Amino acid sequence: MDPAEDRSNGDTDFGPRVTTRGFVGRARDVDQARLPPGQYLERGFPVLSYEATPSVDRADWQFSIETAAGSASWDWNQMLELPQTSLTVDIHCVTKWTKLDTTWVGVSIDDFLSAAGLELFSPYVMANCYTGYTTNLPSEDVLDDRAMVAHTFDGEPLDPEHGGPARLLVPHLYFWKSAKWVRGLQAMDEDSPGFWEGYGYHIRGDPWLEQRYAGD
Repeated sequence: MDPAEDRSNGDTDFGPRVTTRGFVGRARDVDQARLPPGQYLERGFPVLSYEATPSVDRADWQFSIETAAGSASWDWNQMLELPQTSLTVDIHCVTKWTKLDTTWVGVSIDDFLSAAGLELFSPYVMANCYTGYTTNLPSEDVLDDRAMVAHTFDGEPLDPEHGGPARLLVPHLYFWKSAKWVRGLQAMDEDSPGFWEGYGYHIRGDPWLEQRYAGD
């Protein structure tokens, strides 16, 4: 199952600083070339979670980044004061569905680091979540506008069952890497498996290489 995927209540005014960069939307016609090997087109948004959906109040929410050189954290309002980025991307679940042209708003990991004056030199990070769920990622997969903490999906606050109030979004990897209910990233000098990786899922999870399970 894909442990990465509800609509929280609250203010949807994220201010005027919404930009689009990095990933861009593609034509709406369904092109089979957009489906990674073994994937099928899904028009809905399946909810697949190993854990019960937690209740995370925005008033208590925090996101932190810990690096070898230092750490920083942001509460909900501080996150909304950072540059907001809009992405339209395709997402791919390890259970073989692909959903095209999904639109998200959030803060890129690069902008968190820039705001804190930090750099991510360690080759790996571990994403930690409010449920205790973890997933490991190469640092290069969360830098250069390849990943964000997303709080809005298709113009609405992110539903709790889909990871709200905020989730990690790493759309070029299988969706279990886009950890729901994210609360921080921790730098690592050596790669270490997260939750599903410890149960035999691939250590990286590239859908175009069909890296579903260890050994793929």
